[in-house]
Amino acid sequence: MIESRTVPSGEPPATDLVAAMVDEVSELYGRIDVPGAPSATPEDFSPERGGVFLVVFEDGVPVAGGGLKRLDDDACEIKRMYVVPEARGRGHASRLLQALEDEARRLGYAIARLDTGVHQPAAQAMYERAGYLPIGNFNANPFASFWGEKVL
Repeated sequence: MIESRTVPSGEPPATDLVAAMVDEVSELYGRIDVPGAPSATPEDFSPERGGVFLVVFEDGVPVAGGGLKRLDDDACEIKRMYVVPEARGRGHASRLLQALEDEARRLGYAIARLDTGVHQPAAQAMYERAGYLPIGNFNANPFASFWGEKVL
């Protein structure tokens, strides 16, 4: 059984998935959780700040996660999307992206933004297939090469 649900952003499994994502992506770009990079903290993903963290579970095991961060009253940013290596190739990334978009709509956002880097062409292709159109560098992310936006 596969299900998506919100979890506390400052506790496992959210913190475990974010740590694994940061470690994996840091092998491509160097540490991404450094001063000057866009924030993606548990507080950013908290309901009190207009955010949320979602985890996809497969047979009760967390296999993917990602968060929504409030940018303004109309727009949110999708951050820290990650699928554990042993669960890749089974559609979890697309499922997670759809669930995050659904949650963004539920929270009242009209626009979702995201970014990805040059070493992640599969992520960019997935975002473009999902309807994200290229926009300018909205978040000053020094590691990104693609910034996308989708009207929800």
